[in-house]
Amino acid sequence: MGFNKTYRMAELLELCTEQNIDGTYLANDVKGMTITKEIIPTKADVKKTDLKKFWVIHPNDFIYNPRTHGKKIGFGFNDSNESFIISWNNTGFHVRKDKKDIVLPEYLFMHFNRPEWDREACYRSWGTSTEVFSWDSLCDMKITLPAIDAQRKAVAIYRGLKDNLATQEVGLADLKLTCDGYLDVLRHRLPPTKIGPYLRLSDIRNEHQLGLASVRGISTEKKLIETKANMSGISLANYKELQPRQFVYVADTSRRGDKVAIALNDSDETYLVSSIYTTFCTDETKLLPEYLMLMFHRSEFDRYARFHSWGSARETFDWSELCETEIPLPTMKVQR
Repeated sequence: MGFNKTYRMAELLELCTEQNIDGTYLANDVKGMTITKEIIPTKADVKKTDLKKFWVIHPNDFIYNPRTHGKKIGFGFNDSNESFIISWNNTGFHVRKDKKDIVLPEYLFMHFNRPEWDREACYRSWGTSTEVFSWDSLCDMKITLPAIDAQRKAVAIYRGLKDNLATQEVGLADLKLTCDGYLDVLRHRLPPTKIGPYLRLSDIRNEHQLGLASVRGISTEKKLIETKANMSGISLANYKELQPRQFVYVADTSRRGDKVAIALNDSDETYLVSSIYTTFCTDETKLLPEYLMLMFHRSEFDRYARFHSWGSARETFDWSELCETEIPLPTMKVQR
């Protein structure tokens, strides 16, 4: 038992087959799952749905959506003390009773949380218009398990890291609230200043011959992310370089949830972004990019950008409108 051993998932898992036949669970008990492996209240309207066919999910049960979503699988683990139900379109499963001395559900969930697992699951998915990761495909996957005591130690470490992260996130939220409050004070103390005179466009086209690993996209959370575009056969010669401390944004504001996709490259690496994106930097003797990014993160900026976006089939927040954006501009000492 002290050595690692490899198992097929079929040896360890079995489907949840209990249905809500007696109607014990109601609409408020219906849950769904996200591609970030979280269980959430369902977004579907189930008020007129027959819930008796829905699967009952008990503590330590797993759920997943067989329909794949790009590069990730919608997945969840019921680590609560409450039971709930999921749509019959989804799949619920748990560790077999005779295998609970071999694998901990919490350890198994750590395995499912790995990006390598998502990649393998998507590779094993099949379909045309919709790709499906079937139960049989999951059962065919393999896992190498250490002894149960080693699993307990790994789970304990994982829980500790999650608790520390949650504590830090609470602290960051408090700091953000304090920072936002101070920015509001600056807005009342200082006259609004247009940012255009302190910005400079950049249009460097892959001078350093960077490769596919350097290509980045932008999220509406205002972060640089790995590109989701199909880059097969695409030449990178015309892609723009995004150098350290430079900004990039997507002028198209349609279908983005009323948010502007804009990001600051706060790393020491140079990236590549699509030629249709706008890249620029600030005059750092007058305007720090980190301070400007604080302003871009504010919900007021997103509302301003959407209001000043123009177009018919597609609305854009173009460069000239961005330059008209007004912010309080304190001294460099205050910005720092």
